[in-house]
Amino acid sequence: MTKENIKQRCFYLVDVFAEKKHTGNQLAVVRGEKLSDTEMQMIAREFNFSETTFILSGRITNGGYDVRIFTPEQEVPFAGHPTLGTAYIIQKEIIKKPVKTIFLNLKIGPIPIEIVYRKNTADRLTMKQMQPTFGRTFNKNQIASVMNIRTSEIDTRFPVEEVSTGLPFILVPLKTLVSVKKARIEQDNYFELVKKADAKAILIFCPETYNEDNQLNVRMFADYYGIPEDPATGSGNGCLAGYLVKHHYFGTDYIDIRVEQGYEINRPSLLYLKADKTKEKIDIHIGGKVIEIARGVLQ
Repeated sequence: MTKENIKQRCFYLVDVFAEKKHTGNQLAVVRGEKLSDTEMQMIAREFNFSETTFILSGRITNGGYDVRIFTPEQEVPFAGHPTLGTAYIIQKEIIKKPVKTIFLNLKIGPIPIEIVYRKNTADRLTMKQMQPTFGRTFNKNQIASVMNIRTSEIDTRFPVEEVSTGLPFILVPLKTLVSVKKARIEQDNYFELVKKADAKAILIFCPETYNEDNQLNVRMFADYYGIPEDPATGSGNGCLAGYLVKHHYFGTDYIDIRVEQGYEINRPSLLYLKADKTKEKIDIHIGGKVIEIARGVLQ
């Protein structure tokens, strides 16, 4: 096998939104130049992370690098931590020099990723997400039955609402960390809910945190995609950023906050959220660190 063929069969394991190794959300990034759709789906199922990404070419096409994202169950048009983790590998292994911005061509369109370096090593990656769209709102009694919580634990100052920046989520504001910690999916009620909704994933959050430096604690559930719980969700937190400024959760049209996720499943993660609402649009940026854990070659 030539060196070029080996490159085209390499894979990398990274932790995304991680402050140190073995925290954050795990991701497999695969050089998938010669893989079929069926092979990509099988490999994603074999890794069995929440998502696996495939770099389709080591060359720029239409201004960016073509990338596809698969869960163990199916391909998805967009996901946050796979976007940042894949950009990290492209910069480190394909471009091999500091660049300020990388574009990934995903199913939903081109996504720009900005990179800040420390001693020529990518230190924090930030992606600008698409404009959020806001969908239906949900009955709080129904959501409470899905999450196994009481209706009184939902923060009724704000709606339970469907939001999308490419992948839709149902956002559920809770009052306390106790409620977030005890929440769990009631399977029958959950699947009854999502079969009638565009969003299949549920993101719950509250203003109480484990780490006093953070502003929100988040949990995300997506059994429909084969993900019982995610340790860090860039796409979901992008939706959350849009939701927060739309509804003036912190009392302003602008946020610059730290969000923790994954503590309940022992994969503590840290995401940086910025959002700015004007009359015409909401600009959303989600950032964090990426750390390489391992690499290998597909057999």
